[in-house]
Amino acid sequence: MSEFSRMPNYDVRNDGIGPYCVFYCESCNREYRSQPDVAATAAQDLGKQVAGGFLRKVPLFGNVVADKLTGEDPRYSMKMTPAQVEKAWEQVQVNFRQCPTCLRIVCLSDFDTQSGYCQEDSPRKDEIAEARGEQTGSVLKGFASALGLGEVVKNVQQAAKSAQSAAGQMARCPTDGTLAPAGTKFCPECGAAMTQPEPTKCPQCGEETHGAKFCPSCGAPQNVAPKATFCPNCGAEVKGAKFCPECGTKIG
Repeated sequence: MSEFSRMPNYDVRNDGIGPYCVFYCESCNREYRSQPDVAATAAQDLGKQVAGGFLRKVPLFGNVVADKLTGEDPRYSMKMTPAQVEKAWEQVQVNFRQCPTCLRIVCLSDFDTQSGYCQEDSPRKDEIAEARGEQTGSVLKGFASALGLGEVVKNVQQAAKSAQSAAGQMARCPTDGTLAPAGTKFCPECGAAMTQPEPTKCPQCGEETHGAKFCPSCGAPQNVAPKATFCPNCGAEVKGAKFCPECGTKIG
């Protein structure tokens, strides 16, 4: 684990058994709490009670000295010395990493351990975002199935794929994103030169397929290489995802 140049943001709390620190991830604000020193609090409290009780028996000045000695009740104190804060930080720093680029101290959920940077500065930023999208989609699909909406989600996904495939076969304006039938030379909205779709050719006869699953000229299936079902890095089952849900390794 790398060294830290400083502590992350924190505050001091007390739930009635002694003060402790709460350290915050500087990306998502997730909390990580240290443990209060219960034994020290109990020993300090007991010692003050005994000494205070003894001093109060001294005539004239006993009560004044006892009040100064007992002071603030440690069970409700919101004060910690720098040494106590440092000790609290040592308890929880295993949950944090510091990004060498932005120098923020973030929790492991916001740190890309594979690259050694926070996820916002990681060179794998786009891959991580895509992997998260895949995982979110899997979770939503599971909820939909549990609620009996699996067929609805399937139809929506098929419609989205069809729309995406159709859009891929259309000319696109590089300026404003307007779509038009393939062969349209200029954007009907702004007049910019249109970008034509890349032709998809049948590996069997070489004719353009326009994204069809079977070649319209020879009927040959336009096969796509099957996706790996297990991560080559950690061996976890990926179920067709582009990135491993366990370690983030790109599949295929």
